[in-house]
Amino acid sequence: MARPTPPRAAATGSTTAAPPPSAPALPSRQDVVARYTGVVPRAFGLDVPGVVNRLPTQDRVIALTLDACGGARGSGYDAALIETLRTTETPATLFLNQRWVLAHPDRVAELAADPLFELANHGTAHLPLSVTGAAAYGIPGTTGPGEVFDEIAGNRDTLTTATGTAPRFFRSGTAHYDDVAVRIAADLGATVVNFDVNGDAGATSAPAQVAAALRSASAGSIVIGHMNQPGGGTAEGVATALPHLTADGFRFVRLSEYLP
Repeated sequence: MARPTPPRAAATGSTTAAPPPSAPALPSRQDVVARYTGVVPRAFGLDVPGVVNRLPTQDRVIALTLDACGGARGSGYDAALIETLRTTETPATLFLNQRWVLAHPDRVAELAADPLFELANHGTAHLPLSVTGAAAYGIPGTTGPGEVFDEIAGNRDTLTTATGTAPRFFRSGTAHYDDVAVRIAADLGATVVNFDVNGDAGATSAPAQVAAALRSASAGSIVIGHMNQPGGGTAEGVATALPHLTADGFRFVRLSEYLP
């Protein structure tokens, strides 16, 4: 039997594989302003087209997401909460605002190096994301496509510089958006993620309320809580709920395990 003929080398004589194509360049601020100026939003709120509120699965998994909002009243660090997650080996996605990142550079590096956690973008100035200035909870939102770009890209660049990795996920301050702003986020390579379980009502809930909220989660739930208010009930409530959820057959995951 004849032996198969080996494949021929390329005409250049080189056998080196071609490098993979580079990722397309993200649009600039000027690009975003040109593309979206005058585009009128049709919806504003917590759940608008393009926002992910649940994981796309029926697996008995829960994504715990924790916000660190920054600012004069929001730059604390809930060490007890993070220690509970480490002790129980519970993964989480941490949404960090630029003000919190700048206030805690060593802590950011420590969290980025911990494989339990992945870091995500919680905005530059912690504003609702809108092209019209729409407000949430009395906080005025961004007022045009350029400010939407700044709110996303400013902290994206800060986190990338701090950790060496660009964040994949974005949640705005107040978790409110209009649909045009969500489209801009997608153009900038960010997946906008909200929640279907409000774990601590902006870090105002008592421990028993936090535990009850977490225990209401179902397969594919995304839970929001806060890691910047150590005086709140989040840490104790999470610690109470975790063993019950584990006994019920739930597993905790990072967002990246189920979202592109």
